[in-house]
Amino acid sequence: MTPAMLDIHDHNRDSAGMTYVYPVLSRRAGGVSIGINLNVNNACNWACIYCQVPGLTRGGPPLVDLARLETELRDFLRNAISGDFLDRNAPAGYRQLVDLAFSGNGEPTSAREFPDAVEIAGQVLKAFDLLDRLKLRVISNGSLMRQARVQRGIARVGELGGEVWFKIDRGTAEGIRRINGIHTTPDKIRQAVSTCSQRAPTWIQTCLFRIDDAPPDPAEFDAYLDLIAAIKKQIEGVHLYGLARSSRQPEATRLSAQSAESLSLFAQSIASLGVRVITNQ
Repeated sequence: MTPAMLDIHDHNRDSAGMTYVYPVLSRRAGGVSIGINLNVNNACNWACIYCQVPGLTRGGPPLVDLARLETELRDFLRNAISGDFLDRNAPAGYRQLVDLAFSGNGEPTSAREFPDAVEIAGQVLKAFDLLDRLKLRVISNGSLMRQARVQRGIARVGELGGEVWFKIDRGTAEGIRRINGIHTTPDKIRQAVSTCSQRAPTWIQTCLFRIDDAPPDPAEFDAYLDLIAAIKKQIEGVHLYGLARSSRQPEATRLSAQSAESLSLFAQSIASLGVRVITNQ
């Protein structure tokens, strides 16, 4: 299958006709991101109300066919760097490969084969002489950082010069439950960030939006800032972004984007803590 023109509003995991590998236009990374989707059954251990995955279910992924993953990754890279893929499928200003990202339709670290998949990604990037040109990333909710196999995989990402984008959307237990559909505490999140950042450079990624046309409660803002202040020495910074793609969850009609001004003001509050902030509307 030949992918259609890539769009920041559509991160279709089937665009390349492959099982695990898919290209997307990443506004945060600034170009074409090569995604690796280990959760091909649309299952995740979280249920974020803004998630764009259709038919999202609770759970983990099936066994990963590592040989197929490697073949798809090699085939896609060969096509992307030796042909006219970028000219045909990416708009002007985005015609560069920027990263190789474990993301997809669920929590990538929930795959039993996650450390092996990271190793394969590193080997393929080395084979194409891309390890110093494409950043290896893991986009994670951080919920499984206590598991030894996850720590091994994250440590390998760090050894390969990669980084983790760690999801924190709210700063209270109730806010996290409401937005991410899980029961945890800010203290557990702090511990997970510490575990992660000791093994690989770690950015926080935060999605800001309105529910029922109302912004987050000011107490949530304050609690979030307290959490970022507590971990600021352990992180590289914060990726603050709004809704670019429609939710596919039951709450979708209740969600709307924050204004650029609101995002900018919140970014200033984060920056006032001495934390680097990158903002995408």
